[in-house]
Amino acid sequence: MNIIITGASRGIGFETALMLCKQGHRVLAVARSGNGLEKLEAAARNAGVGSNLMILSVDLTSERDIQELVFTAKSINGHIDVLINNAGAIINKEFEKISLEELHHVYDVNVFAPFRLTQALLHLLGGEKRSHVVNISSMGGVQGSVKFPGLSAYSSSKAALAGLSELLAVELKGKNIVVNCLALGAAQTEMLDKAFPGYKAPLTSNEMSEWIVWFALHGQKFFNGKILPVAIGTP
Repeated sequence: MNIIITGASRGIGFETALMLCKQGHRVLAVARSGNGLEKLEAAARNAGVGSNLMILSVDLTSERDIQELVFTAKSINGHIDVLINNAGAIINKEFEKISLEELHHVYDVNVFAPFRLTQALLHLLGGEKRSHVVNISSMGGVQGSVKFPGLSAYSSSKAALAGLSELLAVELKGKNIVVNCLALGAAQTEMLDKAFPGYKAPLTSNEMSEWIVWFALHGQKFFNGKILPVAIGTP
């Protein structure tokens, strides 16, 4: 399969991209951090699957960079079987102290970037061959879940991404594009450390990635327009 994954320079995105390469899929790994992507490239090369990976350092909040990504995807992959919108931004700060600039940044990365990227890649998705768009949200964005102080910008943006996933599933169904949303619980990542300093998650980033890989490859057979909690505890 031809797969694009954003936020691939560290944590869950890094592990997911590497696993997909090891399974023989062609992966375009995207992130802002060129350093992290180079580490991913080295890991893939050391695993003997370097030829399955291409890295691209772009800023998904930049329209120009999104168009560069689209051009690269078209020239290399043609049809995209799976798009994993994994890139995320978080801020842990009291509600009254969050600036407009900080709020804009979180929403730019967590909502507007997957919206625009999916929109820009539509001509490479679906058609005669089904495509699966997987949006990575958070349990913090699920209605009725436990909420935590300091995460008003992050959790509300993830709720918006979950809602967007439901809407796109309906709108894109006729194009043979399936859209689902995984609301992840705690896995031991840098982002979790930032949100909950000192908290020890029940899952490693590698373990969470194993589930994401399976779902990205097979979930479209069973689900469309679903927000699926992937958590065994709180957070």
